[in-house]
Amino acid sequence: MKGDRKGKKLGSPKFKKKQSRQAIRFTQRGFTLHSHSVKIAKIGHIPMVLSRPLPSYPTSVTIIKDTAGRYFASFVLEINPEKLPQTHKSVGIDLGLTHFAILSDGEKIENPRWHKKMLRRIKKANRRLSKAKKDSNRRKRRKLRLAKLHAKVKDRRTDFLHKLTTRLVRENQALAVENLNVSGLIKNRKLSRAISDAGWCSFRSLLDAKCEKYGRDFVVIDRWCATSQKCSCCGQSGGKKELNVREWTCLYCGARHDRDVNAAQNIKDAGGLSESLNGRWSEFQTTSVAVRDESSTTPEVVQLSLF
Repeated sequence: MKGDRKGKKLGSPKFKKKQSRQAIRFTQRGFTLHSHSVKIAKIGHIPMVLSRPLPSYPTSVTIIKDTAGRYFASFVLEINPEKLPQTHKSVGIDLGLTHFAILSDGEKIENPRWHKKMLRRIKKANRRLSKAKKDSNRRKRRKLRLAKLHAKVKDRRTDFLHKLTTRLVRENQALAVENLNVSGLIKNRKLSRAISDAGWCSFRSLLDAKCEKYGRDFVVIDRWCATSQKCSCCGQSGGKKELNVREWTCLYCGARHDRDVNAAQNIKDAGGLSESLNGRWSEFQTTSVAVRDESSTTPEVVQLSLF
């Protein structure tokens, strides 16, 4: 064991900037929660809008100011996982760019491409910012305008991911996804912007957290599993296929496949969620299987907006 850290090499620590995201954390002795405000030590009452009722008294609060000048209060508290009604449905999920997600039942979820829709306005704001004089009030206003555009993209993407993951977890008892190497995929200069805009890592993190919260099973398939090359009917490999090949016919059983739906079905089979496996996926192993226990308590982070 060399003791080397895996992943991207870390640089030296940097000081926080006044213009970047600011955050300060208070423990139980540093704040008091009221119905429409939070009292911070040495600051006083700060009005806030509750996004939802808090199930228990929080153990800590983090006051956050983002680059767009908005303030949030992030509470950490203990909750008991909610037990959703049992369902016999399970689904394999294949992530893509033309369609954000393709389900093993044939449903295709469109990719909203929030950043691409705002790209023209972001480029214009960047050009105007670059022409402003350094340390001038005009530059500060234009920098804030650019930050608000990026915040709008982030909020829309987060809202889309939350609604999608909540629906998938409520409708299915078990979910399987592929362990994609996103950090390696974004090195492709032609697809890096589109991959970053999709938010695959956030989707997987939210899906995992909500499966834990609601008592669902979450399976992650090994990235080397050839889900796009194997036939989901007979399990035979049809060879490597270019990205422009969206449909293909199996040479062994003659089945006609949609590339993405076939991959989603293979992900479901590889995760052990299909009834007709026929042992053809026994050679592959899942990287992680999360079986949820409803009796455990889980810390939850709740963010609220402050006036």
